[in-house]
Amino acid sequence: MKQTPESKIPAVQKLTNAVSGRRTTLTLHATRVACSLGMLLPGDGRWRAAGNLYLAATTTLLQARHRYGTDGSDQVATQVQTVTGLARLSKSPQVSDALMWYLALQANMSYATSGWAKLAGTKWRDGSALPGVMRTRTYGFERAYRLTQRYPRASKATQHAVLAMECLFPVVYLAGGRLTRAMIGSAAGFHVANAFVMGLGRFMTAFPAMHPMIAYTTAPRTLPEVAGRDDRMVKTALVLLAGGVAGAGVLASQRRARAVAGWPNSRTVTTRSGNVLFYDTGGQDHADRPVLVFHHGLASTPEHFAWMVERLAFDLRCPVITYARAGYGPSRRVRNAPYTLQESVDDLEDLVRRALPEDRRVVLVGHSLGAELNRRAVDRLGDRVAGVVYLDPTHPGQLVRSDKQQKGSEMFTHSLREMALWTRLGTGALMTRPRWVDELPYPYRQKVFSLYTDARLWVAAAREWQAVREEFESFDGELAPVPVPGLVLAAQMTVDMDPEQLLMYHDIVRAHRAAGRPADVTVVERAGHDTMLTDARHARTTADLIAAFVDQHCVPGTAPAAVTAAGRVPQRAEEEK
Repeated sequence: MKQTPESKIPAVQKLTNAVSGRRTTLTLHATRVACSLGMLLPGDGRWRAAGNLYLAATTTLLQARHRYGTDGSDQVATQVQTVTGLARLSKSPQVSDALMWYLALQANMSYATSGWAKLAGTKWRDGSALPGVMRTRTYGFERAYRLTQRYPRASKATQHAVLAMECLFPVVYLAGGRLTRAMIGSAAGFHVANAFVMGLGRFMTAFPAMHPMIAYTTAPRTLPEVAGRDDRMVKTALVLLAGGVAGAGVLASQRRARAVAGWPNSRTVTTRSGNVLFYDTGGQDHADRPVLVFHHGLASTPEHFAWMVERLAFDLRCPVITYARAGYGPSRRVRNAPYTLQESVDDLEDLVRRALPEDRRVVLVGHSLGAELNRRAVDRLGDRVAGVVYLDPTHPGQLVRSDKQQKGSEMFTHSLREMALWTRLGTGALMTRPRWVDELPYPYRQKVFSLYTDARLWVAAAREWQAVREEFESFDGELAPVPVPGLVLAAQMTVDMDPEQLLMYHDIVRAHRAAGRPADVTVVERAGHDTMLTDARHARTTADLIAAFVDQHCVPGTAPAAVTAAGRVPQRAEEEK
């Protein structure tokens, strides 16, 4: 937990470390119990404000060690404790009303956002969400699951009722308080049911803690109890919302401009389908050495290869090309016909033939789906291909042969659709920067994050994944022979989690050997499917293995194994330096 701290601020880290000892932790929990018991006593003195704030502060401090405090229920409870504590301390009724409005608005956003997010997917609309959750080990309940199977119509009606309650929750303000009891009663019943069926007990206490604020703010001001209520917080919130939307729009437009702009020296190729591909070159143009053409995976970018390309192009002086498939980054998909994988194979062929001289050979280096597309392009390019390197590749039979891949494919489909939908609605501006982005070389980080938050990447990924599923789910044959040398570099975490993947990697090797060409599988230790690219150490190891393979099998007249897996620079490169 110390290796992944809650905050990067040293002072905060020192504070959380100071309270994370065993005795300190037990003391804090004991005082929290005593404070909570005191909060249950009658009375409305200012000491209750101190209790509210103490519980909120200690929850925040303890979550660094216990990881409690990150669930939605914990976040709501902390907000309720903090805001009510501040309201009790305030001597101004206007400030107290503003704080009550803040919690009421938070409650409305919580329910409405949850409902509309569910509505955007298909599972809650077709009635499969509730049975799906009830049959899981984490949140499931066998008796409830059997009831959903016995009474499917009632199950679907229940799910639609939950959707209606959450999506329409803000209408509680439209009837002068007459809908308040019905809405908060329905919401409270929903949380009680979840506590009993799914074990979400903390939700049962946290979310209803906001319901009194809803009742207070929905009551008509004709009632004596709320006659002096200050409602200016609503207008303030609307102004802030408008400003936030405008700011998000500006940020999204800036990121889109950065995402669709190539690098300063980028070039373009227009393929037979009309697609416009942006590509970049690097390294020294040795005529006797093949060009390494890097092909990224699904929902990925050519910048993922940054560590690898810098090692090969700058340190080992290998000629390289990286490019973005149509629809990713600056590359544009112009073709109007439904997408097929063959379209990307044709684009790759056109890129090689038009970006390089006719007599220049290439080594195709692909990650994940890019590796499978490279394999298919070998026959189209013929003698132009000197070798193929597969980086934790996709196998066309993986959705049939691997139970893990098959089970995960539907969830992955849903996730891609959701990402494509919500990023098109502009929510990319709300996305936090993933940790792997900051593991890339510094000059690439801002652009990669802009690509990651842009809808074009997710739309392209969803389009490609649909084509992948249609082809892979019907695959029942063997791989055709591949008449060039091949190297499969497997991530250790991939083959450890799913041994079937290693067997499929050996299928790829046999396809090369069937054509009389050398091929092998090498496992990159401790690397994951993505970290073999984004982690500098794993990327360097992978790059050196690629260079050794090229020197041994793809360059005529050179000694084998010119670069070792440990990263030794070839003697020839040292002499050139």
